[in-house]
Amino acid sequence: MLITCPYCGPRDVIEFIYQGDGNRERPQPASQNLDAWNAYVYNRLNPAGDHNEIWQHSGGCRAHLRV
Repeated sequence: MLITCPYCGPRDVIEFIYQGDGNRERPQPASQNLDAWNAYVYNRLNPAGDHNEIWQHSGGCRAHLRV
């Protein structure tokens, strides 16, 4: 499988590391809202069909991509 990096062009998937679901919104780092952090860490939706993922080009430019 090829993933197109905007900086390096098409690259093999072996150069990338999966970083997680790309549809979730992370709470602000300084947030003290434990319910928001608990929901972010543990609650996941499992929809059928297309979805977004975050990948890091660890074998290249180190950029984070939404695929």
